[in-house]
Amino acid sequence: MTKLPRNSVLRVAQRASKHIPSPVHRSTVYRRFASHESTTKLVGPMDNAFNRERLAVKEHAKQSTELWRRLCIYVVIPALILGSLNAKNLWDEHWEHWEHMPPLEERVEYPYMNIRSKAYPWGDGDKTLFWNPKVNYHHKDE
Repeated sequence: MTKLPRNSVLRVAQRASKHIPSPVHRSTVYRRFASHESTTKLVGPMDNAFNRERLAVKEHAKQSTELWRRLCIYVVIPALILGSLNAKNLWDEHWEHWEHMPPLEERVEYPYMNIRSKAYPWGDGDKTLFWNPKVNYHHKDE
C-alpha cells in the first residue's frame, strides 16, 4: 500500500468539496430532483468499492430514518390519541355503571370471596396489599 503525499490528499479533498452543493443551491426544487440520487460524487482515488458501499449505507440510513419518522408522526401518534380516547370512554362507562350498584355494605358476600386462612402480617390483617376501600368490602362478623 502506497502512502499518498499530504498535498495530493488536500487537493483531492478540495476537488471533492467543489461537488458538494452550497446552501444557496439547496432549494426545494433542487432537493426534490436530487432526492433519489446520491449528492456526493466520488472522484479519483476516493472512488473505490469501500467508499461506494459506505455511501450506499448512508443513503439507506437516510431513507430508513425518514420512513420511521413519518411512521411515528402519521401512524403512532394518531393511534395513541385514539387509544387514549377509547380508554377514557371505557373508564367513564365503568364508573357510571358503579354509580348504579348498591353500596358496598349491602352487597352479597359469597363464600368464595375474601377467604382468609390466616391474617396478613400488615395492617389489621384483613386487607390485601392491593385493597381499595372504594371497591373492596369484607364482612368481618361472619
